Amino acid sequence: MSELTLPEELLLLALDPATGRRHCGRSYLQYGLAGAALAELELQGRVAEARGRVTVVNPLPPQDPLSAQILASLPAPGTSRFGGGVRARPWVRRTGRHVEELCLHQLVGRGALRVETRRFLGLFPYHRYPAAAEDWSVPTRARYAQSMAAGFPDRRSRLLAAFTTAIGLARVLHPGRTWRESGALRVLVREEWAPYAVHRAVKQDKRSSSSSISIGDGSGGGGDGGGGGD
Repeated sequence: MSELTLPEELLLLALDPATGRRHCGRSYLQYGLAGAALAELELQGRVAEARGRVTVVNPLPPQDPLSAQILASLPAPGTSRFGGGVRARPWVRRTGRHVEELCLHQLVGRGALRVETRRFLGLFPYHRYPAAAEDWSVPTRARYAQSMAAGFPDRRSRLLAAFTTAIGLARVLHPGRTWRESGALRVLVREEWAPYAVHRAVKQDKRSSSSSISIGDGSGGGGDGGGGGD
């Protein structure tokens, strides 16, 4: 098993190796993968963040194909408008699905996942991505558990923990966590700009969902279609 990027590690943690099912909401995972891709580029010295905007500081393509494709999709230095770069939260919402597709394609190509085609109601095809013969999720989860036991001692492990928390995956990876441990994980999210952008994207989805439910069931004192939005 060769070295993994942050989004690849996050995806392997999020997928059930036997069934290929996601352990968290699909859109939340997509936001997390997009944020992790940006964080990976920052760790490699390719991008920098300031006041919520991400700019390319080193356009030299990374060695790993996934990071190279993500970097190529960002505005080159000096070419973007409106203050330069891209805003982190809209970017993770806009590109999350594409990043997920790139990660899945990459891990299938590397022999970590396999593709199973199934049909919903016997008609509509969809794909699942369980582990391949060599289950990369086992060492990935073991490495995550070791980092957790050590208190996430380096920035990369703290970033990964923050992403799992931001997308609601931490409750699966930390089933017996205490109130204090949960609070420490939430602090990690707020300390890093990329996980925090993901957290805000997820929160936006939850607000929209709550508003739709309130409007649909008439709660909030508005009668039929009464106001429930923020």
